[in-house]
Amino acid sequence: MDRYSRDVLAPGWQKAHLKKTRDVAVELDLVVEFDDFCGAVVGWENGLVILEDRKLKRRSAPFGPGFLLEGQPVALRPPLRGGPSRPTYTASGSRASAQPEKAKVALPSRIYVEGRHDAELIEKVWGEDLRHVGVVVEFLGGIDDLPAIVAEFAPAPGRRLGVLVDHLVPGSKESRIAAQVYKAGYRETVLVEGHEFIDIWQAVKPARVGRKAWPEVPRDVDFKKGTLAALGLPHADQADVARGWQAILARVQSWRDLEPQLNTKVETLIDFVTQDHV
Repeated sequence: MDRYSRDVLAPGWQKAHLKKTRDVAVELDLVVEFDDFCGAVVGWENGLVILEDRKLKRRSAPFGPGFLLEGQPVALRPPLRGGPSRPTYTASGSRASAQPEKAKVALPSRIYVEGRHDAELIEKVWGEDLRHVGVVVEFLGGIDDLPAIVAEFAPAPGRRLGVLVDHLVPGSKESRIAAQVYKAGYRETVLVEGHEFIDIWQAVKPARVGRKAWPEVPRDVDFKKGTLAALGLPHADQADVARGWQAILARVQSWRDLEPQLNTKVETLIDFVTQDHV
C-alpha cells in the first residue's frame, strides 16, 4: 500500500472533514434546528421559514443553508410546485400516514364528552388519530346522569369507556359523580379524566383570542355568554354563542393551541380505550 499516493494538500483539503449540506424542500411540521432554536415549520412567506417550538415561541429564518435536520446540515428550499403539501404530522402531533387509510369498523369502546363543543374541539385536533384507531367520540349534554349512562353502556374488557369531564377538581360536583362511577365497580373498564377548566373553551390558550387570560365570569352569569360579553362579542342568545364558539375554534389548528393539561387527558383516554385492541 502506497502511504503517499494522496496529496493531503490538494485543493479542497480544508473542507474534506465537513458534512455536506443537502437541499430539502420545506413542508409543514418539519422539525429543524436553526441557530440553537428547534421548532416545527408552521409556514413560510417572503423568503422566510417560520418555526415554532413547544413553548409556542416563534422564529423566522431565511431559506437556504444553516438548518439541521435530525442532526444533519440541510438547506431548506421552497416547496416544489405540484409537490405533496400534506403535513407529515396530524393536528395532535402524531405522524400522519403517507397514504389515505381505508375506513375502519368502529371499536366497541367509546369516549364520551360533556357537550358538542368538547366533541368539535377533539374532532378538530384528534379526529384523524381517532379514525385511525376506530374510536368514536359522543357527547352527553352534561354528566349529571353519568352513573346511569355508564351502566347502560355496560363496560367490559374490550368494551371500555373513557369520559372527559369539565372542572374535575377535588370537592366539585363532577368529582363526586366520578366517584359514584368507580364505586359501582367499573374501575377496570371505565376511566374518567377531567381538566380544571370550567368549560372546554378555557382549554384553548387565551393568546389565541388575543388575551393573556380568559375573563373571569361571575357564577350567577352564564359562562359562555359572560365570556363572549367580556370579549366584546355578541352574546344575546344561543345563536351568538354558537357563532362565538366557531370563531374561537377557528383559531385552533393543532395541539399547540391547547393547554397541555387537555392534551394529556385526551391522549390518556385514547390509550385507555384502545389498550385491548393494540
